[in-house]
Formats: sequence, C-alpha cells, structure tokens
Amino acid sequence: MNFEDNPKSIKFHVKKFLSKNQERFKNKKVIDFPAGNGVTSRIIKEFGADPYPFDLFPEYFNIDGLTCNRANINEGIPLGDEFADILICQEGIEHFSDQLLAFKNFNRVLKKGGNLLITTPNYSNLKAKLSYLSGESERFGSMMAPNELDSVWMSKQDITSEVYYGHIFLVGIQKLRVLGRLSGFKIKEVHFTRMKSTSFFLLFIFYPFIYFSNWRAYKKRLRKNKDYDLNTKKEVYKEIFKLNTSFKILTDHSLMVEFEKTMEISEVGKKLKSQHKEFGRT
Repeated sequence: MNFEDNPKSIKFHVKKFLSKNQERFKNKKVIDFPAGNGVTSRIIKEFGADPYPFDLFPEYFNIDGLTCNRANINEGIPLGDEFADILICQEGIEHFSDQLLAFKNFNRVLKKGGNLLITTPNYSNLKAKLSYLSGESERFGSMMAPNELDSVWMSKQDITSEVYYGHIFLVGIQKLRVLGRLSGFKIKEVHFTRMKSTSFFLLFIFYPFIYFSNWRAYKKRLRKNKDYDLNTKKEVYKEIFKLNTSFKILTDHSLMVEFEKTMEISEVGKKLKSQHKEFGRT
C-alpha cells in the first residue's frame, strides 16, 4: 500500500485535504516544501494546481514530469515575493532549527490572503505531554530524548554543508500559533487526522485538571494585563484557551494546521507592544 493510501500516514490526510479543497487549489501556485519523494507534488498537479517543489535533498524526489530544486529554509525559498497562493510544509517544521525564520520566509513567498498548511507530529496530544514529563522524549518507553546519536537523519557534506536533523525541534500547537502570529499569519483551521488511542484514554484522567488550570490562567491574565483593552485580551487569550482544551488536539495523532496570511512581516512589529522598559529608560 502506498503511503498516500494508508490512513496511518500523514500523506493520506494531506491527500484527503487536497481532494476536499480541489476547486480551491485549481490553477493555483502551490509550493511544496520540503517535497521529499514528491508524492504530494504529484497529487497537487493531478488536482489541477501548479506545484513548485523544493527540498534540502532534491536527489530523493522521484516524480516524472516535475523538477525539485534545492532550497535551504535558513537561506529562504528561491522565489519572488508574494509568488504563491498556497504553501504546504509537510513534516518539515520539526526539523527546522530556526522556526520563526521559516515562518517569515513562508510569509514572503505567499500572497496576502494565501494559505499555509503545516503538518507535524502532534507534540500537544496527551501521550506526547506524558512522554515529555517522563523523559523529554517523543515516545516514552521506546525513544530517548533527542540526541546526537539518533537525531541526525542526513549528513551529506559532499552535497551540502547543511545537516538534516531529526525531530529535535518538535513543536506544539501553541508555539505554532505564536510563530504564526509573529510572522503575519493566523490559524484558519486545525484539521483532525486520526485518533491516538493512548491520548484518548489519558483524556479521562487529566482533562478536568487541564480545563480548570487553563480557565484559571485565562481569567488571571484578563485581570492582570493592563497594556491592552478587554476585547483584545479576550480574543487572544480565548483562542489560546480553546486550543489548550480542544479534545481534537489533545487526542489527535498529528497536527495539521491551516494558516492564513493576514499581513506582511513589515506590518507585524507595528502592532506589538513591549512588555519591558524601553532602552535607556529607567
């Protein structure tokens, strides 16, 4: 069975998403980065869109009729500003050492109103939270914490000086959310993939604590943060609260998060307020 037809594979769920939104993708420019072996780029093309595949190691791309170009996310995707309508980053963000820079690079190549789809192992489900508690690992009982023996997935110095790291930089829903906000994106939708059975059973044990601790923090921040008006605080803190208490996120195997580009990078800083005294002020 191909990965794209296996419900246990994220490629299956990405294909399902593309199929469901086929009309939205038709005739659109879609960046596929990292493109891997090219399965998603092929599906994008089959659904009538125009794929632009990039990868740190394009040698592994294997789709007839399409060419994958080399790209290092730390140097940016070699396309013009506001080039694409959609960007798919499938199982890539957890490998990037500078994730905020990656989001900023995504912003640059996307048109305003364009969409960014990110998939990554769900570091926010309850099994992952328990794994971090027990040993700061991705899977307790079977994996060690990220380390220099297990977490270097590709090092081909004759091709590139860059190293392809494993899941050293795993990221949960809240970090994805704030990275998006700090780079001109907002979450449009979190798409469910498949249930993680261990997380489902842990839900019955831990959910009351999760809900009430997050509710308490939400109410406390509404009272204590005096720098913003009440409506602004409610908008931000309520979104955080809902993400932290979402059954879907707490039990899902993978994170599949769809973002919308709402502003250019140059506009983001103008809307931020410093929480510390300005330089040179006492």
